Amino acid sequence: MQPTFILVHGAFANSFSFALLQAELGLLGHRSVAVDLPGHGFQATFTHAYQAPQDPAGLATTPGSIKGVTLADNVAHLIGILERAKQNGPVILVAHSRGGATATATANARPDLIDRLVYVSAWAPVTHDVGDYYAEPEMATVDPAAFAAALAGNPADLGVLRVNFRTADPDALTALKAALLADGTDEQFLCFLNTFQPDENLDAGGPADRAQAATWGRIPKTFIRLADDTSLPLALQDRLIREGDALTPDNPYDVRTLEGSHLKWLVDPEPAARVLAELAMLPAPSAQA
Repeated sequence: MQPTFILVHGAFANSFSFALLQAELGLLGHRSVAVDLPGHGFQATFTHAYQAPQDPAGLATTPGSIKGVTLADNVAHLIGILERAKQNGPVILVAHSRGGATATATANARPDLIDRLVYVSAWAPVTHDVGDYYAEPEMATVDPAAFAAALAGNPADLGVLRVNFRTADPDALTALKAALLADGTDEQFLCFLNTFQPDENLDAGGPADRAQAATWGRIPKTFIRLADDTSLPLALQDRLIREGDALTPDNPYDVRTLEGSHLKWLVDPEPAARVLAELAMLPAPSAQA
């Protein structure tokens, strides 16, 4: 039976990010569902202070709907979608960036709902929590100023991580473009930036949300490396692959590589759509239950 691709976005993103990819998948004859995790998409908070002319004080203090949303909330929401999709045949769960943390925790909880797990330069934590990897050598090239320059408000006070993606600060925009879409045009970058929402939740998971061999480890899995990603550097992507393979040596990653930055595969989605279409044709391993 034809699989359904379930697409899970990263931080500050939403289902809108996948529009071009879904169009390409559809033209190749594949169905897909782009997920909005809790507090994302039309559930996101866009305050009047975020509009022009902006009100910096209001932006730094206005409550956000995503406050209090946890990784467990993301997992429960995603499980509900997977249960519905599974009624129509096999399911391929595709996660990007921070969405990988939700996909990993979901795979720990309900491996029966996933026929293949695909990480696209996404977090698949094994030996560390997501936040702890940032102190590791593989993340040393990541510039923390990229988002800090556009940070709005104190996360501890707001209860959310809020970034002003509508900033006109040239230094902040330069840092964000270098981190997210250095290989895109300025127009593409600004267009993508305007699909982002300002708020993200603070819970990226803990030790219980790391990949578990008995559940996550029995799902066939693919890691699509993004060769020019500076937000999740190739060295860190390769470390996650090695750690996953060490956890489940009898079920290693199927590894693919695409050229481009953290967002390029979504701006120019034809290569990624072709890879996903190939994965849809792979036979389901009989050992997966």
